[in-house]
Amino acid sequence: MRPRVAGELHPDQVGLDRNGLRALPRPTRSAGGTDREHDRDLHSRGAAMRTGIIGTGRIGSTLARILVAAGHQVVLANARGPQTLDPLVAELGRAASAAHPAEAADRAELLVLMVPFERVRGLLPPYAVQDKVLVDATNAFGGPGAPADLGGRGSSDLVAEWYPGAQVVKSLNTMHFETLAVAGTAPGERLAHFTAGDDVKSKEIVAGIITDLGFAPVDTGPLHSGGILQQPGGPLFNRPLTEAQALAWISH
Repeated sequence: MRPRVAGELHPDQVGLDRNGLRALPRPTRSAGGTDREHDRDLHSRGAAMRTGIIGTGRIGSTLARILVAAGHQVVLANARGPQTLDPLVAELGRAASAAHPAEAADRAELLVLMVPFERVRGLLPPYAVQDKVLVDATNAFGGPGAPADLGGRGSSDLVAEWYPGAQVVKSLNTMHFETLAVAGTAPGERLAHFTAGDDVKSKEIVAGIITDLGFAPVDTGPLHSGGILQQPGGPLFNRPLTEAQALAWISH
């Protein structure tokens, strides 16, 4: 396990463990709304979506657990094949299934990349993510704990270049997996998860999922400038902030 960063929450500090996760209420249809408006509203809040998670290490498995606890369905994939995910799928129950990466992308409404950054290029056929929200939760490192030198480009800029048909949103990459596992159901002020992207609707969808998980979505702006803030070497990486602290930082 890597050294803990100063100021980072540990599960003991929030007083919950994975078994304490609770399901969050689903939004209901507003009076007078049409079915189509209702569907758009649900998706903007992250409800009733099937999320594909590619990468099932500590962070990917943690995301899967808290998504299922919040009432979402997940499709899991890794480089070793779906059969290696049988124990995790059994733990998560009927809301979870396993597939190969391209199959997970095809079956999911939203896809989260949680693999090492160097494996992203060529991981999926571009058609598999055409017109889909693709959350880049990867972190580009050039060495142990050192950010990669990308020549001034954001890592998510490269992901968007490799998958030009997708709506890329940078998110879910700044928090340690132990904090992610429990902080969304802890009492007190919500911690922030950040979103950066060039498509407003896609960011709203990701923000809805963040809200479902018990965190506060905070928009850091366009994919390039906002993504750089979140990636390793950026000022928001691995820096847990409450919603108020994050909004104050963004507005300063």
